[in-house]
Amino acid sequence: MRFGSWLLVLGAACSAACSPATKLHRQIDQAESEFHDHIGFTLFDPEKRKTLYDHQGDRYFIPASNTKIFTLYTSLRVLGDSIPALRYVMRGDSLIFWGSGDPSFLYDDVVTSTRTLDFLRKAPQLFYSAANFDNDYFGPGWAWEDYRYAYQVERTPFPIYGNRFHMRKSGSGFLASPPVFRAEVLRAPQPRKNHELIRGMDSNSLLYVPGTKDSSSEWEIPFHYSHDYFSFLLSDTLKKVVKTISASYDPAARTLYSVPADSLYKVMMQESDNFIAEQLLLMCAGVLSDTLRTEIAIRESKKRFLADLPDPPVWVDGSGLSRMNLFTPRSIVALWDKTSRLVPQERLFALLAAGGMSGTIRNYFKGERPYVFGKTGTLRNNHMLSGFIVTRKGHTLLFSWMNNNFTASTGSVRGRMEEILKFIYETY
Repeated sequence: MRFGSWLLVLGAACSAACSPATKLHRQIDQAESEFHDHIGFTLFDPEKRKTLYDHQGDRYFIPASNTKIFTLYTSLRVLGDSIPALRYVMRGDSLIFWGSGDPSFLYDDVVTSTRTLDFLRKAPQLFYSAANFDNDYFGPGWAWEDYRYAYQVERTPFPIYGNRFHMRKSGSGFLASPPVFRAEVLRAPQPRKNHELIRGMDSNSLLYVPGTKDSSSEWEIPFHYSHDYFSFLLSDTLKKVVKTISASYDPAARTLYSVPADSLYKVMMQESDNFIAEQLLLMCAGVLSDTLRTEIAIRESKKRFLADLPDPPVWVDGSGLSRMNLFTPRSIVALWDKTSRLVPQERLFALLAAGGMSGTIRNYFKGERPYVFGKTGTLRNNHMLSGFIVTRKGHTLLFSWMNNNFTASTGSVRGRMEEILKFIYETY
């Protein structure tokens, strides 16, 4: 008899006399064996202050987008209710401004606000400085060849249009949206199976590779940032000249605020927006210091806010694109516990993906009403889900489930997770 089948028989033999924790242990063991998986799972009752179940909760796992839980908590502790759009000083009839890292400026995926745009339009003369930005455009451990995909845009001091543009094939040419991203597209001589539109690695030149098979004719493409290129984009948008200068950041600069902070948190947590996550850490660094630098935000957060976690986080970026991040399930549960004591449940649950209803788990954990609220994380051969289960009995439990290095399909792993979390919902 196969090992997996033997476990099923053993599980069936486990009668009502078996405790829920024992049944859960057997289900986790079976999943780990079947999928050649490394599983970390911690289930915690915050009311009783008791760990109900733990399987390798003290082991470190690659968290993928569960990293955004750390970014959310840091942002909740550092940023206020509104997002800082830019810093500025007036000198005569000239407005000198520095970016704050705000990702919302002309980004369609978040709440629409014209406050920053209107403010800049009213200024007589505009001078942009990026002297407060001291950060690499890409994070440590990011895949270099992913620079051309919309999930890995560059980290910049003053984002615009989500740091990406939309291209659509139209006849023999292309249409850009927004139109400011008009560009000459070169054509490759040799076709491939599927046609592609490829951006140069260190430029904004585009190469169209024709295909022998029909495929999508639309692309979301990150642009390559430079201070001068940003000034060009902003000048075109405002229909007025924006000059680039190297003015040192003025500590007396005033702050303009843009959108409600929750409007960014919601997109980051529900849709797993990497761009917003990275920019949030830059903004936190700008509040904690005079410099936009991811490492500053991480260092200060670990020292000021996260020193009481069970296991020190190995944390290098805001989004979880890097496989260099390492967290333990019990530390993620502890962080959810801290977050739930900081933010009222009604507000917090509205920011998270909800099973069967919203975000990255809208098609899973369906029931009469949502009972799983949390954050997913996915990299190839790795899938995570951490958050809250509201059981049928009305108990709110915290959990972190981390799967690393499985050889099965992500769909198979996700399906087993759904079965086991449904068991917890029904049992506890």
